[in-house]
Amino acid sequence: MPVFQAEAVVVSAINFCDRPMRFPPSILDEIRARLPVSAVVGRRVRLMKAGREWKGLSPFNAEKTASFFVNDDKQRYFDFSSGRNGDIFNFVMETEGLSFGEAVERLAAEAGVSLPRETPEDARREEKRQGLHEIVELAARWFEYELTTERGARARDYLDRRGLGPDVRRRFRLGYAPAGRHELQNALAAKGVSVEAMIDAGLLIAGQDIPTPYDRFRDRVIFPICDARGRPVAFGGRAMAADVQPKYLNSPETPLFHKGALLYNFHNARKAVHGGGDARAPFPIIVAEGYVDVIALDMAGAPQAVATLGTAMTPDHLALLWRSVDAPVLCFDGDRAGRRAAFRALDVALPLLAPGKSVNFVLLPEGQDPDDLLRAGGPEAVLAALGVQVPLIDMLWTRETEAGALDTPDQRAALEHRLRDVVFRIQDETVRRHYRAEIDMRVAALMPGAQGRDERAFSGRRGNWQGNPQGGWRQGSGGGRFQSGGRGGRGAAGQISPGASLAAHPGFAASAEFPREMLIVALLIAHPDLLADHGEELAALEFRGPEARRAAAGLLDCIAAHGADQDYSVALRRAVQDAGLLARLDGLRKRMAAGAAWALAPEADRIDVEGMLRQAMTLQSRSGALHSELAAAERAFAEEESEANFSWLCDVKARLTTLEGAEAQADEGRW
Repeated sequence: MPVFQAEAVVVSAINFCDRPMRFPPSILDEIRARLPVSAVVGRRVRLMKAGREWKGLSPFNAEKTASFFVNDDKQRYFDFSSGRNGDIFNFVMETEGLSFGEAVERLAAEAGVSLPRETPEDARREEKRQGLHEIVELAARWFEYELTTERGARARDYLDRRGLGPDVRRRFRLGYAPAGRHELQNALAAKGVSVEAMIDAGLLIAGQDIPTPYDRFRDRVIFPICDARGRPVAFGGRAMAADVQPKYLNSPETPLFHKGALLYNFHNARKAVHGGGDARAPFPIIVAEGYVDVIALDMAGAPQAVATLGTAMTPDHLALLWRSVDAPVLCFDGDRAGRRAAFRALDVALPLLAPGKSVNFVLLPEGQDPDDLLRAGGPEAVLAALGVQVPLIDMLWTRETEAGALDTPDQRAALEHRLRDVVFRIQDETVRRHYRAEIDMRVAALMPGAQGRDERAFSGRRGNWQGNPQGGWRQGSGGGRFQSGGRGGRGAAGQISPGASLAAHPGFAASAEFPREMLIVALLIAHPDLLADHGEELAALEFRGPEARRAAAGLLDCIAAHGADQDYSVALRRAVQDAGLLARLDGLRKRMAAGAAWALAPEADRIDVEGMLRQAMTLQSRSGALHSELAAAERAFAEEESEANFSWLCDVKARLTTLEGAEAQADEGRW
């Protein structure tokens, strides 16, 4: 049986990342000079000499051919597979999930570099903080001990019923606070801790109208809350009595504890994700809603779970998560409250999105949390639920399309207005541009005939879409449980998955080359009058497919031959017929996907067809510009492997991948 230790725990290391601190550039340069990049990287990556550089397999992506390079002269690493690059501080931060201050402290110790001295005020503040750390550690030990005593028997029975046995209790340092008003206070006072210090640590409740301070936590199961280094800084307590409110009680804000900037179990989750601890981490960091949810996820095989501390997701939480993973998973119960919490988290994350930094969502079956799933279906049920992750763009689309019917033009216009207002809040211009393009494609796909009215099916109640081709999830009879086949492709049930919902216009058979180009020429052949308004745009486009290129040339010849005619539209229609292009149209029509041939019919609504044409031409122009820029970036990098050229190349590839990836996913089922 554990025994409550009398001696305080001495913490000798100063935690530089717990408070603002400046590191002079000269100090950082000295650390870099003493630690070659190859030495720091070589601890995690097997490097081979390659001329003046070193190369190895990327630590960020699984690959078979080495695309990761280290240059000691430049004091940089370059990862061509992920687009990441940086110095030794960046590498330690990205591979171990450390803050900048933590990385500096770690590498300075290795390099034998002394960090700047603190001012007397800093020293006094740090001395107080260390004293509070020792007090909170003493309290954590006392709570752990009390759980093993006779007074903790009822709490142990409760934890056993929840499946939290002795091993789990030890691993998470669970404890028990007895029901008395001065139990903890008396125990710590016996160790020489003052009442004022206990109040500063958030362990006692005090105030002008309270004659005698008393224990904050009474008759509660205790969950220690640790900082990024694993030191207890606060506590959460779950009431044993059913009629006691609140059911869960956290420590107040203290010099050690700021609930909007800390996450429960983050110190363990970070180790799991970066391979420094538990190797059972098949997912990125998962943000759950409570302490027991985190423990249940750990028991199910997901040790990288964390939870917010009695508050909604904050920008500080996201900054902390993004230092460790690019796309944390936000896990919510599948009931209405869980969906509302997910939408609130979406609103927090959206303005802060950056290239490569986002969040995914998991909505559990309605009425179940991770603990319920674990007890009902075992670890397999939990991991299966975590495997159905929804990107932020699809969560946003679902929220806005659920807000009202979309049957009339004004209703669709209201949706477009709402979405544009929301996307405008994204601060990063590049991310905002890509979100705007994605939203424009999805809104265009809602137009009558864009997908065929027969393909759109509403379940009969607002927002519950079955097989929605525009990017909603398929919501089954479980109510709130969304099914998805993962990013891109189709799910097991054949429903469209979120990643495959980018179609903005109909297409052709699977064998067609360059589908967007074929669509442009087919629309113009079928509706020659559009040439009058879009001839200049057509002339400016580059076509890579031979068939589309020949058709475009024929259309431009028609424009050149009849540019002076008074009845331009009639003349163009006659020229297209005389040039034999209508025969080519018959071949294109036969290769079109079912339900898409409406766009080539003479009676097709001109506004709808022209909207489709404009979008296709815009994408074609953007694609051509990006391919030209890519060629220039590749030439520049081949001539000089500079950081600027590398960043340019990665940026162009990312933009091109986003554009062409969206098109490729949209083409599934259209060709």
